[in-house]
Amino acid sequence: MMKVNAVIVSAGKGHRFMDGKKKQFLPLAGKPILAHTLDPFENCPLINAILLVVGQEDMDYCLKEIVEKYRYRKISRIVPGGKYRQESVKNGIEAIPEDVEIVVIHDGVRPFVTQEMIEESIRSAMRFQAVVLGMPVKETIKTVHPDGTVQKTLDRNSLWQIQTPQAFQTRLMRDALHKATEDRFLGTDDASLVERMGIEVHVLPGSYANIKITTPEDLMLATLLLQAKDPSEKEVHLSKGERIDPRGKG
Repeated sequence: MMKVNAVIVSAGKGHRFMDGKKKQFLPLAGKPILAHTLDPFENCPLINAILLVVGQEDMDYCLKEIVEKYRYRKISRIVPGGKYRQESVKNGIEAIPEDVEIVVIHDGVRPFVTQEMIEESIRSAMRFQAVVLGMPVKETIKTVHPDGTVQKTLDRNSLWQIQTPQAFQTRLMRDALHKATEDRFLGTDDASLVERMGIEVHVLPGSYANIKITTPEDLMLATLLLQAKDPSEKEVHLSKGERIDPRGKG
């Protein structure tokens, strides 16, 4: 059976919600965002092991408050992240055993990934080498000059917003990361490292619900999405003393 590992990247240092608390550890329906993200990977039968990449300063916290508390059995290693996301991914990939054939890379703050998305990504990566999830953009996209004036309007019909998970044949991603490091190239996603090597990247339909939580507004939306699945979830705490109720009260 083909060996598949997941690399969950959760080493972000942005403090955009609570003072001193990183967004990946904020509670969503009483459970850390990161734990919601890990659940479908833990439950996916195609995933053999999970490598969790977090900040060096968060490794002990994650072991006790995430891995042990929620009894994740597939997390084989907690890996220290780097200064940039790409470095964190590289650290995670380097920790994968040599016999692992497929790697699935996912953002730790995308808690609405589904097991079906993960499995379809893996199967497609076996066939195509490199696969990403994405959805057509819904808004008009313009390029803008530094002075704030519009340069041009892009053709929306060919534009997709790319998500994670992104799945690759492990050897290919190792080579892509090595070349990017050698060339001092910093990509905005994992697939961009493969694209620059001339390898085709296939796009699978993702979901507009597969959001990345980076702002307080994203957290509000995440609460509403979770509430749609579980009506008992009513509110989200953004900061001490500040509560935002998705019903519009408070």
